[in-house]
Amino acid sequence: MSAVSTEDITISTHTHTFASLGVPAALVAVLANDGITVPFPIQSATLPDALAGRDILGRAQTGSGKTLGFSLPLVARLAGGHTMAGRPRGLILVPTRELAAQVQTVLAPLARASGLKVTAIFGGTSQHPQVAALRNRVDIVVACPGRLADLIEQGHCHLGDVDITVLDEADHMADLGFLPVVRRLLDMTPADGQRMLFSATLDGAVDVIARRFLHRPARHSVDADSKPPEIAHHLLTVNPADRVGVIAALASGEGRVLIFTRTKHGARKLVRQLALAGTLATELHGNLTQGARTRNLDAFAAGEVRALVATDIAARGIHVDGIELVVHADPPAEHKAYTHRSGRTARGGAEGTVVTLQTREQAAEVRTLMRKAGVNPRTSLAAPGSAVLREIAGPPAKRTLRPAPPARSATGTATAKSASGSAAGTGRQPGSRGAAAASASFRGRRGRR
Repeated sequence: MSAVSTEDITISTHTHTFASLGVPAALVAVLANDGITVPFPIQSATLPDALAGRDILGRAQTGSGKTLGFSLPLVARLAGGHTMAGRPRGLILVPTRELAAQVQTVLAPLARASGLKVTAIFGGTSQHPQVAALRNRVDIVVACPGRLADLIEQGHCHLGDVDITVLDEADHMADLGFLPVVRRLLDMTPADGQRMLFSATLDGAVDVIARRFLHRPARHSVDADSKPPEIAHHLLTVNPADRVGVIAALASGEGRVLIFTRTKHGARKLVRQLALAGTLATELHGNLTQGARTRNLDAFAAGEVRALVATDIAARGIHVDGIELVVHADPPAEHKAYTHRSGRTARGGAEGTVVTLQTREQAAEVRTLMRKAGVNPRTSLAAPGSAVLREIAGPPAKRTLRPAPPARSATGTATAKSASGSAAGTGRQPGSRGAAAASASFRGRRGRR
């Protein structure tokens, strides 16, 4: 097997259409129906070789359009074939449930137009629908490694018929410790099948995977001279007592705001604190059921709630357009996490803003982080009423706060005194209980009655 060398990298500098790159007309029509007519650079670079059946080693950041870069050739090359029960012919391995669901969403209309079926396989939810899909001869599986390995061990799935394998977000797989399972899964696929690997970086453990499983791959990278994302970086130094107030002010604008914390407990606590401050937010982390995670992410994507508080699980798993502001409520542990978190904004050529909060005690650590990330942020001191917060967040959104429900007497009738005096008597802003109750519903839990 040949070593992977940097001389193989090709750079995309020309404008193409999907048709000129060899994408079948039926798939071009599906893309056009969604308003997608001009390929992104990584798509222009990879599609000709991928459609020709070559192994692909693609380097691209999240948000670069690589999902279509592997989905189109996968569907085009599998169309017209025959799939047996429990033996898919296409396999896409991804690190998170959210990414699996979103890749499936991209794939579904393409597969449908080509007479193919696709399903997502991941943990945190019942395996029965996934097993049923496999028995129903699903053609393409988008899977997280752990659940897929479980189903294989139970005899529900076999990878011996896989013609095309895709490993997406390979560097994130490495960060999460999934590569041993990934290696076992790849060993179960035919050695002569087509394999495509996409990653933001191609060093370390990712390079080991590429050398072992890719045969003379065509290496592609997004144009090194292409315009970088238009991201404004801010570093705000805050007193610990002002942290929640500053975040609430940043999340009070009209645009979508993605807020990162280091821990699941921190995410849940911050959602409650924001609700008490009158800012509705939802959450995304590993302690939620898959159903709750899906509902919360859907609510955020649909604009039903403007702020999403997430752990690093969302740095790669969220593909939501129109996120205008990313807030690092807790500075990330290392510079790669900063890059991946920040990559949730300024997608598809849009502009975006990234704000990192630090205390004075964290300044040295964050300074090192920024240097390694290659970022020179605008620095400011901030408190809840600081002008810089309104400059970043824009004018406050018009919010309709739910009135507090009237208190009831022992007989069950509402009392005007308790209804009008509840806010004043507790020091709570009018409507804040309604915001907290709404936030609890977005967290997938019932509010207390």
